[in-house]
Amino acid sequence: MDASPYLPSPRFARWRRWKSGAITGILVACALAVIAPLFLVIYFLLVRGYSSLDWSFFTQLPKPTGEVGGGMANAIVGTLTLLAMATVVGVPFGVFGGIYLAEYGSDRANDWIRFAADVLNGVPSIVWGMVVYLILVVPFKTFSAYAGGVALGLMMVPLVMRTTEEVLVLVPQSYREAALALGIARWKVIMVIVVRTALKGIGTGVIVALARIAGETAPLLFTALGNNFWNHNLKEPISALPLQIFAYSISPYDDWHRQAWAGALVLMALILALNITVRVLSRDRQSTL
Repeated sequence: MDASPYLPSPRFARWRRWKSGAITGILVACALAVIAPLFLVIYFLLVRGYSSLDWSFFTQLPKPTGEVGGGMANAIVGTLTLLAMATVVGVPFGVFGGIYLAEYGSDRANDWIRFAADVLNGVPSIVWGMVVYLILVVPFKTFSAYAGGVALGLMMVPLVMRTTEEVLVLVPQSYREAALALGIARWKVIMVIVVRTALKGIGTGVIVALARIAGETAPLLFTALGNNFWNHNLKEPISALPLQIFAYSISPYDDWHRQAWAGALVLMALILALNITVRVLSRDRQSTL
């Protein structure tokens, strides 16, 4: 019985399978090329950094120049302090800006605000540092933790705002209509029902923004500056892991290079923990929507 004219010939079928396999191989190779640098970074951090971690690294201050030993306890606490200050600065503006975009603003105004937020998301971090340097450091004639927290907080605003808007838009319109039909004020509907429904998504956006700014060095060079002691006054310079890693990595001392690798491993672990938290919250939010 003759083969159907609508079925491909065996030769053409083999050619199609060969092309499909070739394209699949190319795509796999490209994927491996993309993730290979990540695995190389993790490998070197684990090899160089883990062997340099000890109890003194987490409990002691940096030693004077040239002396062996010490740790980055002040930098770890400084990083957490700056992240907390950035959250206080960036989250309220970002969340309320996202609420305005999703619930109040006109189409034309929202387009311009979204465009501005997208542009600000692409601004190099060193530019943020220079702007805050002119606003807070030069007038007060001192570097400070306040300036560093403001610089990092401003970097959070556009990302948190866009994430908040996107999450609020996903809340079903029927929620709003049902609440308004009961006579509830619009602002209460938004704050008590809509925002509460999207709270996990908003929290996810905040954590993503924190993970982004946690490793920033350039803006802190212009604002927080860094020091080798405990910070007892937020109006004075404060240390942070990215600043300490930068200073140690360009030094001529082998022991400081060792501690720089250890600090980089701790910083990567912090960012990894934030990203894992995001994945957990995102999975839970997707299963409930």
